[in-house]
Amino acid sequence: MTQTQRLELPYRSIPDMFLHRVAETPDARAFGHPAPDDDADPIWLTWREVGERARAIGAGLTTLGVQPEDRVAVLSSTRLDWILADLGIMLAGAATTTVYPTTEPEEAVYIVADSGSKVLIAENPDQAAKLDGADLPNLTVVVLIDGAPSGTEPVKTMTLAEVEAAGRAATTADPQLIDRIAAGVEGDRLATLIYTSGTTGRPKGVELLHAGWVWQGKTQQDTGILRSDDLQYLWLPLSHSFGKTLLCGMLYVGLPTYVDGRVDKIIDNLGRIRPTLMCAAPRIFEKVYNRVVTGAQADGGAKWKIFTWAVAVGKRASAQRLAGCEPGGMLKVQAAIADKLVFSKLRARLGGRMRAMVSGSAPLSAEIGEFFFAAGLPILEGYGLTETSAGSFVNREGRERIGTVGQALGDLEVRLDTDGEVLLRGTPVMRGYHNLSDETAAAFTEDGWFRTGDIGELDAEGYLRITDRKKDLIKTSGGKYVAPSYIEGLFKSVCPYTSQAIVVGQARNYVTMLVTLDPDAIKAWAEGTALAGRSYAEIAASKEAEELVAGYVNELNTKLNRWETVKKFKILGRDLSIEDGELTPSLKVKRRAVEKSFEQDIERMYAGTLAEI
Repeated sequence: MTQTQRLELPYRSIPDMFLHRVAETPDARAFGHPAPDDDADPIWLTWREVGERARAIGAGLTTLGVQPEDRVAVLSSTRLDWILADLGIMLAGAATTTVYPTTEPEEAVYIVADSGSKVLIAENPDQAAKLDGADLPNLTVVVLIDGAPSGTEPVKTMTLAEVEAAGRAATTADPQLIDRIAAGVEGDRLATLIYTSGTTGRPKGVELLHAGWVWQGKTQQDTGILRSDDLQYLWLPLSHSFGKTLLCGMLYVGLPTYVDGRVDKIIDNLGRIRPTLMCAAPRIFEKVYNRVVTGAQADGGAKWKIFTWAVAVGKRASAQRLAGCEPGGMLKVQAAIADKLVFSKLRARLGGRMRAMVSGSAPLSAEIGEFFFAAGLPILEGYGLTETSAGSFVNREGRERIGTVGQALGDLEVRLDTDGEVLLRGTPVMRGYHNLSDETAAAFTEDGWFRTGDIGELDAEGYLRITDRKKDLIKTSGGKYVAPSYIEGLFKSVCPYTSQAIVVGQARNYVTMLVTLDPDAIKAWAEGTALAGRSYAEIAASKEAEELVAGYVNELNTKLNRWETVKKFKILGRDLSIEDGELTPSLKVKRRAVEKSFEQDIERMYAGTLAEI
């Protein structure tokens, strides 16, 4: 399937789009953030206030010598100041280099050095200290969002407030400074340099242009993903392309957004903020699912029977809705009862006003998608890569097809290569990898299509189903191909105590699986047993946990082809983490890193003898 009619973009660049937003709705709510006292009401800024602060930061950066397309790095967690800094960088005509706050010092130094960033905006002195002692000849200034310079830093250091003050003075002397710079930023200019966390090797800097981000904003409005009457809850890492593309949608559409990157506050805050829209990685939806299912199991008896009955009824009713029909007769009555007894309570826990949720960054289990749809909480699964400015495909509200990532956005062109690899072409595709001409050339076909590295299927209406990563497909020693992500997603939907599942089997004669348990769910399960009060590691090593998981693995295997079945599994003594290098900051599993970390556990699963598949 290809689409050839090009979208006409109404704005040249992010600065153009942002300044129009401020002018059109100056007094509307723009961004909210937590008050210093968490129990107090959120603090909201209007678009006018956001515009004033962003202009001051942009002008302040010019006083530090920042020129068009110079790189300014941001090393911070998700917070309002991240957005203000990024918008200021855009208004200065510069390009933002994003650095995750969880990035280790060695990698942070590499990103700042490779990008040639002239200024670093760091969340606090601890984040700035990651660059201490590094040889960074391009870096001239460090700016702190929180905290104050000690006076002993090797590089000139100042606060963000001081940058803003300098910017206000500069615009007082030259009121047209920012407008003049913004007018010169065209769509083919570098806007963002995002380093892919990758699953192996050093990260690559992805060069993304202003036109691609404007395209993202327009297509999010055109498809109804974001609406001006929404209230969005934003916790996603802004260092990730998913967060950046949402920011561009906010500028284009003008919807109010509450910003709080503290993952441990999400559930509590949803009840207070009561958003209509939230975007997340699948792991967040999996955790909610696990908590709901294990909670119902713990209640036992009649409550568990009611829950399982309600889910079954909800799925039958939602199947009809997905097919374009409203349930009638007895099913309609049953669905209303199931909603009152079970699903309405789940919606209330998420604020009670959720219109839709968007899932991206990694595959979402179809079974979990069906559960949320049955609960009246549709998850619009989408797909994209850093190299395509994040958003490429998404399910539209009212036209969802669970198990797919929806249809292409805007005028994006898509086709499948002879081996099923998804190829993309269009405005949001990257210019290339920074300083890596060979890698850039290898990422494109001769006629300019970007190679995604994902294997997929397209139906007649353009709905895309991603079946696996091209590099992750397993070929057993018996010559059978196995798609790990399919099996892993299926297991997560079968076993509500799962945190991570990693299928192993390349060049082996059977498939095995590493499993980590959701710490909260498994500790709740252990209450009332001899394992109550034990640590995660003790529970994971117990015979009882082994038997629990074995039952779910047996259930999983009934849903698989014979050569896909999991013959052995190992419950790991800890969960995977970003800090241990086994998850990317967007919560994708680094398979090679996991297999290396737990090499001995894997080898033990293959130490016995089983008939070859």
